Amino acid sequence: MENRIGTLLIVTAILLIIDYYVFQAVKSSFPNQNEKKKKWLMRGYWFVVAITIAGVFLGVFLSIGRLLRTVLFVWFFIHYFSKLFAVPFLLIDDFRRGILWVAQALRLRSATVKETIKSTDEVNAVKDGMSRSEFLSKTGLVMAGLPFVTMNYGMISNNVYDYQIKRKTIYLPNLPKNFDGIKIGQISDVHSGSFYNKTAVQGGIDMLNAEKCDVVFFTGDLVNDRTSEMKDYTNIFDKVKAPLGVFSILGNHDYGDYVQWPSAAAKQKNLEDLYVVHKNLGWDLLRNENRSLKIGNEEIAIIGVENWGSSLRFPRKGDIEKAKIGTEEAPVKLLLSHDPSHWRAQILPNHKDIDMMFAGHTHGMQFGIQFGDLQWSPAQYVYPEWSGLYENKQQKLYVNVGYGFLGFPGRVGILPEITIFELKRG
Repeated sequence: MENRIGTLLIVTAILLIIDYYVFQAVKSSFPNQNEKKKKWLMRGYWFVVAITIAGVFLGVFLSIGRLLRTVLFVWFFIHYFSKLFAVPFLLIDDFRRGILWVAQALRLRSATVKETIKSTDEVNAVKDGMSRSEFLSKTGLVMAGLPFVTMNYGMISNNVYDYQIKRKTIYLPNLPKNFDGIKIGQISDVHSGSFYNKTAVQGGIDMLNAEKCDVVFFTGDLVNDRTSEMKDYTNIFDKVKAPLGVFSILGNHDYGDYVQWPSAAAKQKNLEDLYVVHKNLGWDLLRNENRSLKIGNEEIAIIGVENWGSSLRFPRKGDIEKAKIGTEEAPVKLLLSHDPSHWRAQILPNHKDIDMMFAGHTHGMQFGIQFGDLQWSPAQYVYPEWSGLYENKQQKLYVNVGYGFLGFPGRVGILPEITIFELKRG
């Protein structure tokens, strides 16, 4: 407890420094306001800061409902994430003021007494130029306002249920003739513990089923932490059907690593219950194993691994060597692996026989831009492959940005995804 309080106090001190810094820009942006209005502006600014920080302490130290805790932490995130966009402009302004200060000091030092009297007006002019720039201050505030407005819009607009169907044609040179034209559906990162609108969730599943896919892949993170989160959604996701099967894997959140359990046995029981949920959904859960997908007298291999990523922050339970046993003769191997960093870390250098990997995990950070082939998200600074189709010679990776959402109950620019693939020979 003492460590937690100490950490929060240090973080609070850093945040207050940021708040004070941004507040200088707020004052500079309204230089002509009378003193009464300036006082109300100051009080309003610091009141919002106080309730934001107090909300975090409330969420950390008191037992409150999950929805309220989520609201408090999301508001905290938006509040400070937005302010960070203003800081670069304020730093530029401070750099400008520093140069002027140095120039003024040098001129005063080199001036004679006679020249000092002559340069008084010039010095005063320099001092005026050293005041904080209203233009840069306002520009910084505008830049801070953009993420603040868009992220709040992302929550109230219900974009988290605005499912988008993305279609991709995948050409595989070794694809057996009977599989030419097969249709695969992919969803990922359901995070059922975040849902609050069953009707909307059902609507997305109806969209998937309307595609009449031959096979469906689910690439991990069915829950946030606890299997009980699926209680109200089992009768929705069990409607996902495909004639050749629905295949699923586990993601990093499925292991229950991010909550405190009363015992190791309770945590293990939660995971075993999740296995049962996959079975009750009618999904074939692949835990470092494979299946043969057959059409007529031809077949391809579906390989599924447990979570494995390049970052040690996430569980490494995947075993690709074990999962591939028995697939040596398969002309095409399709891999389900939750974390896209697995592709660059292990698949590309060591498993040239994997034709394509299907992943999720990134969510596109639920924030960014996607416009045709143009896309940007902060996720790309963490994951080189974060959304869409990637190719390296004959090997391919597709990263689905997720069906659900986590933490931030909104999406800005990166909408929930249902992917439909058509496999073609060539």
